[in-house]
Amino acid sequence: MRVLVVGAGATGGYFGARLAEIGRDVTFLVRPARAQRLAEAGLKVLSPVGDAQIASPRTVTADTIPGPFDLVLLSCKAYDLDTALRDVAPAVGPQTTVLPILNGLSHLDALDAAFGAETVLGGSCAIVATLTKAGEIRQMSELHSLTYGERDGSRSARVTAIEALMEGVRFQARASDKVLLEMWEKWVFLATLAGATTLMRAAIGDIVAAPEGLPFVEALLEECRAVAQAAGYPQREKVYEGARKMLTAEKSAMTASMLRDIENGARIEGDHIVGDLIARGRAFGVETPLLARVFTHLKAYENRRARETA
Repeated sequence: MRVLVVGAGATGGYFGARLAEIGRDVTFLVRPARAQRLAEAGLKVLSPVGDAQIASPRTVTADTIPGPFDLVLLSCKAYDLDTALRDVAPAVGPQTTVLPILNGLSHLDALDAAFGAETVLGGSCAIVATLTKAGEIRQMSELHSLTYGERDGSRSARVTAIEALMEGVRFQARASDKVLLEMWEKWVFLATLAGATTLMRAAIGDIVAAPEGLPFVEALLEECRAVAQAAGYPQREKVYEGARKMLTAEKSAMTASMLRDIENGARIEGDHIVGDLIARGRAFGVETPLLARVFTHLKAYENRRARETA
């Protein structure tokens, strides 16, 4: 199976490197500068579960894609999706499967419109990693999972083929017959984590130790959970309890990557993680006042960033 990984950053680079290290046919779609750096230094993963070094990763740029691939692993940031769709189009043919692992769900509509719903699987990932200034991928915890499946819950030949592709990789790979539910469950958790830690500019432990911090996080989680339920994807009780435990843990240093992006003056996925959840809640008649305050904060940050970088 020929695999095209869109991007070689912290997420795509990590999962692509893990596939490449066991001999899978992996190519990275990257920009010219990243292609040059990879050609010179290779692709290096620094990880608590074992480092990986791909000395000569195969790369292509948008204008050199040789034709359709069997599997496209799409791992870009949501704000780069439009560009990624244009760049990757030559790699998508009639027999291609697209596996997106972006946050939220709005990307599914864009992918369906571009390539057809029959081409696109559901998928999500969980990893805490960053791309260093030296171009290395640094995994910051042992969490590294990738979930995929048909959105209608069926068991297909292409899912079976991806299972075979993933056999032996050094991350947790799992086919799911409830992939849309799992995408919603991740979204609820992520929107709560990002909303709380960006609004308060602090880690979870700092927030719950502050006056009214714990009830704030709990109420924000309930708002996100209510939108998912109204959409027809209520959190499973075990998943909810696990999320609540993590989101209210005393002394926890956990923050969302969105907070780190804000602190670094970078672009954020505010529209995709928070704004779209608010819009879906509104469509179902679900009130989301706390999410609305979070969104105001995120858009104010974006406005200031645009002004100061103009």
